[in-house]
Amino acid sequence: MLQLGERIVIVDDRFEQNLPVGEYGYIIAYDRNNDSAFDYIIRVPKANRQFYVPESDIELERMLLELEADRIEKEALIDFALATRNEELFRKIMNGDQAEDQPAEDDSSKEVLSREEFIRQVNLKAWI
Repeated sequence: MLQLGERIVIVDDRFEQNLPVGEYGYIIAYDRNNDSAFDYIIRVPKANRQFYVPESDIELERMLLELEADRIEKEALIDFALATRNEELFRKIMNGDQAEDQPAEDDSSKEVLSREEFIRQVNLKAWI
């Protein structure tokens, strides 16, 4: 549950209330009515209005900024890996933590195929 007074960003308009998507606002109250689909009452200064919103329509501004920073960092690392032709770094970034665990399993589970066997498997898959 979000705290009162926290700065939020409107990310969706699930009930089509003409919410100003992308604008920031502040949580001013909780909607404690059990029969209501709304969770919070927010104040949007730019619209000079209050809105009843469900929790899925809003996100903390701090969380969105962290996600954006992570995305920018990942893009910068990808650009650096491509510029320096560092294939290991590129694969690690693209595959995440799976890259560290997977090669050990793949090397042991894969057996070396002869050229004829490889061509036979490719033709079999092409036939399907």
